[in-house]
This record gives sequence, structure tokens and C-alpha cells, in this order.
Amino acid sequence: MMGKSEPKQLVEQRRDAALAALLQGVPYIQFMGIEFDRHGDELTGVLRFDDKLIGNPFLPALHGGVTSAFLEVTSIITLSLLHLWGRIETGEIDLEKMPLEQLPNLPKTIDFTADYLRSGRAQNAYARATVARAGRRYASVQSTAWQDNQAKPFAQASGHFLMPPAPEVVRDD
Repeated sequence: MMGKSEPKQLVEQRRDAALAALLQGVPYIQFMGIEFDRHGDELTGVLRFDDKLIGNPFLPALHGGVTSAFLEVTSIITLSLLHLWGRIETGEIDLEKMPLEQLPNLPKTIDFTADYLRSGRAQNAYARATVARAGRRYASVQSTAWQDNQAKPFAQASGHFLMPPAPEVVRDD
């Protein structure tokens, strides 16, 4: 484990590797075409548009289930990384080198409520989640999705999650 004087670039590489490892562990995220743009500790979910995401072909509009799933995935990934940041930054946990079956469990959804403010159009969508409360066992998260203008969201959600136990660190020593 390294000290606090590590170069910022190394910390950023660890964060990127951790995000990639978490996303790799959930095939549904790839199926949906969800990616994440990370700047520091801020994540923006990006839902790349695909015709399979259309619910109403006459408008055309994103399916409500797609919208809700996008917000839920954004909430869970944001919460997971927040839960692990400190241990990732110090190098105590290296998700990139961890076998897939040993990756930390993701938070489990207790409840999730989505509010549809307007139709999501047939184009890319973006989402951010804000953790309102994160304890050892329980977390509360709010998320918002928009397309062209962040100030005009097309959906928002709030969810409560059961937090997984902190992953055990297996050392090679």
C-alpha cells in the first residue's frame, strides 16, 4: 500500500480501472449500452441510443423500463464506487486484478421509484446520481436523466439500497 504522496495520475488510473472492472461484471450494462464518463469522483452515465431501446415507435420515445433501468444502474455504480473509493485510491483494493468472481457485490435495491417528467427522445441520454445518505448497511440515492439540457430532465428517481459488506482484501504476501 502506498502513501498519500502518490501521483494524481496513479489514483486516476486506479479509479478508471475500478470503474471498468465493475462495469465488466454486469452484462446487462453492456446490453443496454450504458457507459460512464468519470471526472474525479463525479460519474455521468451515458445511455447510447439504439433502436432496441424504443418503447413507443410512433413518437419515437425511450421505453420507460429502459429509462428506469438507466437511472438505477447509474445509482448503483455511483454508490458502489463511492463505497470503495478510499480503498481503491490507496491501492488496498485493485479491482482490475481481482478475478471476476471475487469482485465486490453491488448494492441491492430495496426500492426504486422513477418519475417520468417527459418522453425521452430517440437520442443519447445522460444521468447523474447523488448519494443522500450512505451508511454501512443502507444508502439513499437520487438520480436525474436528461438529454440536450441538464436543466431540463426527462426523468428522475430515488432509491434505497442495502449495502454489501466491504470486500476482504486477499494479499499475495
